[in-house]
Amino acid sequence: MTEALSCRPRAPGPQEDGGGPGANASRMAFTVVIIDHDFPSLEPEERVLRPMGVRLDVLKSRDRATLRSALERADAVINQYAELDADLIGAMTRCLLIAHYGVGTDSIDVAAATRAGICVANVPDYGTQEVAIHAVSLLLAVHRRLLQYDTALREGRWLKGAQITPPIPRLKGLTLGIVGFGRIGRAVSEHAGSLGLHRLAFDPYISRTAASDSGAVLVDYQTLLRQSDFVTFHTPLNPETRHLLGPPEMALMKPSAVVINTSRGAVVDTTALARALHGGRLAGAGIDVFEQEPLRPNHPLQTAPNTVLTPHVAWYSEEATLTLKRRVAEEVARAIQGEWPRSLVNPEVKEAARLRLGWKEGGGT
Repeated sequence: MTEALSCRPRAPGPQEDGGGPGANASRMAFTVVIIDHDFPSLEPEERVLRPMGVRLDVLKSRDRATLRSALERADAVINQYAELDADLIGAMTRCLLIAHYGVGTDSIDVAAATRAGICVANVPDYGTQEVAIHAVSLLLAVHRRLLQYDTALREGRWLKGAQITPPIPRLKGLTLGIVGFGRIGRAVSEHAGSLGLHRLAFDPYISRTAASDSGAVLVDYQTLLRQSDFVTFHTPLNPETRHLLGPPEMALMKPSAVVINTSRGAVVDTTALARALHGGRLAGAGIDVFEQEPLRPNHPLQTAPNTVLTPHVAWYSEEATLTLKRRVAEEVARAIQGEWPRSLVNPEVKEAARLRLGWKEGGGT
């Protein structure tokens, strides 16, 4: 079933002549289907879209047939977790835009959307500060053995510094390897510089100058793995980055190295990581994202030594949440007005995009 949050169209103003996609949409029911979300309220989205007369259909069911039916009537789709494969995208015969709550669009078959003429948009910068700080927080918590001290104290044991294992080296002067040097990677580098960490970066899409401008030295991936005391991942998930850190790569790392991942769970082979931690081949890990979410019961990471796990919350702050929701709605508003998304994931769609033809009542393009 769906929950319809119908926004009454406003009356046209004196300067509106009824022409153009923006004017039409202001008086007609442009349908936006939100196929999944876990937010307590859609008020920020409604605040953006209500004045445009948009109808919001919120899908409550995960039944595939129900999902297909909802997508068939969508002029735009907003998704958070649901997998939009080629088959479901094929059902979107009216759709101009898929807007994603978040950065990574690995849950969307972007190539299929492009072939269908559907724009895909994300929100790449809503939580940059939050994710960067979370990554550094995980690094510090693992390095300083905070979980071990806390657990011991709660169990009535008063550990002295020298009793902790493995021993804690001074942070200043150690090396942080940053895999993926976009917005978040650069923010992490700046925070790490204030802690006295040397920084290496691996990213095939940036220049040495771009890395050095944020305090890092650009190196190849193998060099980064061999030389780093901490390795933190800030890459999208795609065929090139799936299991970017697996058994062969872990074998290159120092036994004293720590792995941090706040990007996408499948960038790291988490089963192999757990084996390396249990076997003492790596010293610790701070993990916020997992290959299966929620993390399945009895996953070996849950008992791995010197490991801090958080439930995919690196992005979260109240401000980031509001920014995310507002910007997703603003991308839909742009589509209604016949404008390109602010953050278009598939720019190659432009030549054949349905958005170029505008929106018409009762039939999408």
